Amino acid sequence: MAGFVERRRWDLLIVLTAPPHTDDTLTTVLRLAQAVLDQGRSVRIWACGYNTVLTQESLGDKKPGNLLAPDREHPSAAGLVRRLVSDHPGRVSWIVCTACSAERGAAHHVPEVRLRSVARLAATMEAAERTVYIGGF
Repeated sequence: MAGFVERRRWDLLIVLTAPPHTDDTLTTVLRLAQAVLDQGRSVRIWACGYNTVLTQESLGDKKPGNLLAPDREHPSAAGLVRRLVSDHPGRVSWIVCTACSAERGAAHHVPEVRLRSVARLAATMEAAERTVYIGGF
């Protein structure tokens, strides 16, 4: 067919709209994504709202040192996302909403993150077998 474009299918799309740093939502999303990947499936995460600040390059791969546990290192959110994408090439994708990112001044994301217009959300949902919203509208 002329004009037909075959789209990549994803097993799960997680749309993350809950505010970060108020509860364990990000950890829940990362664990859910890992569980899907452990089953040999694929997952995309679409980050909206203040979740767009989690993947800025300025965060680095590690959190600042903890004075109570100076011998331990903890990954930053950006570091966790980078590792998730790089450990599962082709099976995981992290997308940041360009409008939400621009509204919050969240620029210069880690290279593993894709930026997409909110106008592409419907097509992204269509390309997934299942979609889960975590957060509110």
